Amino acid sequence: HINGIDGRARAGTLHFPNGGPPVPTPRFMPVGTKGTLKGVLPDEIEAMKCPIILANTYHLAIQPGTELIDTVFGGLHNFMGATRESCPDDSDAAAGHGGQKRQKRLYNLLTDSGGFQMVSLASLSQVTEKGVLFQSPYTGEHMMLQPEDSIRCQNEIGADIIMQLDDVISSVSTNEERFRIATFRTLRWYDRCLKAHKYPDRQNLFPIMQGHLDTSKGGLRELCLAGFKYRDQQKRIPGFAIGGLAGGESKEEFWKVVDHACRHLPDDRPRYLMGVGYPLDLVVCTALGVDQYDCVYPTRTARFGVALVDEGQIKLKQHEFAPGISDQSELPIDDACPCEACVRRISRGRLHGLLKANNSIAVQLLTQHNVTYMMGLVNRMRAAILEKRFASFVREFLGKYFRSETHGSIPKWVQDALEAAGVSLDKKNQKASLIS
Repeated sequence: HINGIDGRARAGTLHFPNGGPPVPTPRFMPVGTKGTLKGVLPDEIEAMKCPIILANTYHLAIQPGTELIDTVFGGLHNFMGATRESCPDDSDAAAGHGGQKRQKRLYNLLTDSGGFQMVSLASLSQVTEKGVLFQSPYTGEHMMLQPEDSIRCQNEIGADIIMQLDDVISSVSTNEERFRIATFRTLRWYDRCLKAHKYPDRQNLFPIMQGHLDTSKGGLRELCLAGFKYRDQQKRIPGFAIGGLAGGESKEEFWKVVDHACRHLPDDRPRYLMGVGYPLDLVVCTALGVDQYDCVYPTRTARFGVALVDEGQIKLKQHEFAPGISDQSELPIDDACPCEACVRRISRGRLHGLLKANNSIAVQLLTQHNVTYMMGLVNRMRAAILEKRFASFVREFLGKYFRSETHGSIPKWVQDALEAAGVSLDKKNQKASLIS
C-alpha cells in the first residue's frame, strides 16, 4: 500500500503472506544470482536491513536444479538458510495455531525469469515462439526454456515475486521488426505464464513492459502497456516491471521510457525498474515514480575494490589510499555508515592493503558496505518522501554527487528528467557548464 507521496515520488510497503518481513519502498534489491550474495551470510543480509533480494531462475535451474531445491529443501529460502523458527505469541494461539513455532523468513525473494540471459548469453541462445533454446555455459548441453518451464522453476524456488518470461533484445539493437515481434510475443508469453502459475495465492507474478525505446503515440511501449492493462481487467495484476533498459541506450532515451511507464502504469501497484542500480539513477527514477530496483552493480563493484558513498566511488586499490600516503588512508570509508567496516573504523589504508594482498575479507567488508549504503540511500529517500521534503533531498544528493571533479556538472538528462518529475534544482547546485 502507499504510505506517502511527494510530487511523483512514492513511499509504499509490500506485504507477503509467506512469513517474510514487510518491504518498504523505494527499495533496492541486491542480486544473489545463485541464491546467495557472495561472501555474505543470511543473518548478515537481515542485519543490513535488506528485506528482499533477487535470485536468477536460469542459473538455479542449471545448478543445482530447481526440482532439487523444492523436493529436498522445500524452497530457496531453506536452501539458503534464510529461515528461522519464531517463538509463538498470544496472537498465534488466538489465531488457532496452537502455540506452535512458525517459520520466519529473514528476507523475501524475487526471481527473474531467465529472459535477461537472452541478451547476456545471446551467443548461446536461440529464440522462437516456443521459447528459448540455451546452450549451457558449463556443459555445452542444450536446455529449452519455455514460459511454462520458467514458471515451473520459479514455483519450485518459492520466491515471493516471480517474473514472466519475456522476449528480451539488447536496447542498442537497430532491428525494429524484431522489437515489434518481441513486444507482442511478451504479451503472449505472459498469458502462458499466467496459465502455468500454480501458486497465485502466495507468489506474485509480474508482467514485464517491453517495446524498445518507442514511447511515441501508438508506439510499442503504449501497445504493450495497453495489452497488460486489458489483461489486468480480466485478472488483477499485483505489480508491473519495466524491462528492456539499462542495456547501453543513452540516458536521454532511458529516462523518457521510465517517465512514460510511470505516467501510465496504475498508481496502486508497485513499479519495478529492472537492472538499474546506480545511485544517481535511483534518485532520478524515484522522482519519476519507480518503487523497486535491482542490479549487480553494488556487489560486483565491491569485488573490484570500490566503495560507494554519496560523492560517488572510492577506488580503494588506488595508490592514494595506501597506508601513510595521505590523511585519506587513515579514514574509514564513511563515518556515518553503520556497516561492519565503518563501525569498526577499519581504515581505507587497511582495506587497500587487504585488497592488494587478495585477502577475501576485504571484498566481504566492501560488499557489506555497498549493500548497507544502498539500503541507507533508499531509506533516506523514503523518509524524505514521507516528510514531504524529497525535492530538498534530491538537491542535497546532487550537491554532494557533483561536487567532485570526477563527475563535473549535473548532466542535462538529469535536469530534464527531474523537471519532468516536478523537482526544481536551485541554481547554486548547478555548475556553469552542462554536460549531455
